Amino acid sequence: MPWMETISLLVLLALAWFWFDSFQARAAAMAAARAACAAENLLLLDDTVALGGLRPARDDEGRLRLRRVYRFEYSDTGDNRRQGHVTLLGSDLLMLHLPHAPAPRLRVVASGSEEVP
Repeated sequence: MPWMETISLLVLLALAWFWFDSFQARAAAMAAARAACAAENLLLLDDTVALGGLRPARDDEGRLRLRRVYRFEYSDTGDNRRQGHVTLLGSDLLMLHLPHAPAPRLRVVASGSEEVP
């Protein structure tokens, strides 16, 4: 096989890998955003995430991976839009940020027949 065809094939394989890896990372970011909004009783608007940043970074073992930041919008009242973001390292969740989200509500748990005010 001539060298130009070999290089072209390798470039196509690298692009296919990048597309597939990005698809999996986006699915992981979408699942994290949905779970966070559901846990905080927030409304995930447009039901989607958008890529906000992409760069190489090293994980805890020193391996080079892609660090992706996905942005999404949520609402706490239904009348406003607030921006949140999900940061992934590879397909692993690194950070999820919901600015201006309401403070988590404390739940009182009682055991037995104790009454809770």
